[in-house]
Amino acid sequence: MSSREAVILPGGQNGPHAPLLMFAGDAAEQRGAQLTPVHWEGPEQLRTKPPEEFGPWVVSQLDRAVPSLRSPAGPGTPLLIGKSLASHASVVAAELALPAVWLTPVLTSEWVVDGLRRATAPFLLVGGTADALWDSGLARELTPYVLEIAAADHGMYVPGRLAASAAVLGEVATAVEDFLDRVVWA
Repeated sequence: MSSREAVILPGGQNGPHAPLLMFAGDAAEQRGAQLTPVHWEGPEQLRTKPPEEFGPWVVSQLDRAVPSLRSPAGPGTPLLIGKSLASHASVVAAELALPAVWLTPVLTSEWVVDGLRRATAPFLLVGGTADALWDSGLARELTPYVLEIAAADHGMYVPGRLAASAAVLGEVATAVEDFLDRVVWA
């Protein structure tokens, strides 16, 4: 039985089985990780909250969904894989020294950036140049592990035919596989 675990944290619009998260989770699972998908309870609450309240909300949701995260019972260090809103859990990753994969992180949030700056475990950032929440320079300042896709928006779609966006999904999956093989579980 593997001691590897990957906690899958969704964005604000879709659950933990959206394509970007699904492929990132598949990469972890193919490397022997047990997947723990998280579903937000009451995400509609966020529509009435100011952005500065997103961080505490995400942390409370993570604590509710995976209470064992703060007191792991077995060997190994869980991996966090999160999309967008979930990047607010970067403070938990920093606090617990957890490696992470952050897909389209909210690099415009001080909460997220503070967590990323305090991280001691490696993390991969994936974003696109057409995403208003992405900051190329900041991403490269925070970590050497960055996949940036030219013209990709917050959903990692690029202009043109859908096949081009599907190819981006493949690039993301490969970057996650490489990060897991070369860094997290080398």
